[in-house]
Amino acid sequence: MTAEQDRAAKKKAIIDRLMSLEAEELATAKAHYEAFLRDSQLDDREGHDKDDIAASREFADLAAAFDAPVQAHHAKIDVIENTDFGLTDTVAPGAVVKFNNRNFVVCVSTTRFEVDGETFMGISPQSPIYLAMAGLQKGEIFTHNGKEFEIQDVL
Repeated sequence: MTAEQDRAAKKKAIIDRLMSLEAEELATAKAHYEAFLRDSQLDDREGHDKDDIAASREFADLAAAFDAPVQAHHAKIDVIENTDFGLTDTVAPGAVVKFNNRNFVVCVSTTRFEVDGETFMGISPQSPIYLAMAGLQKGEIFTHNGKEFEIQDVL
């Protein structure tokens, strides 16, 4: 494999893990939503006491609270699916950027995740750190929160 093919394969593995992480988060949010929604349903009895009705309302409220995370994860998956993750040498949406010995994927914000022993984290193109380094290339320096950082790599 050429160096460029290696970099492309590495980036594909990172993006695949990013997508699977978000799909897992969506599945968890859906499971919580569905569980609370199911628990909010009153059974077929004729009469229900105040406790039954109160519990049903509480579970319905909890289900409604989990609807927002479900929608947020759907939106993140949509962004991931519609982002160009081709190899690049410039910090832009779809780039994987390394600085301060940390790796970031410019697409959507995520929790940390591992790929081949390296830790990555998704950041949004609206985040202040991204805005400080947008358009830069490997070796260039940017300032964020009063500190200078050098771009170590861009995929």
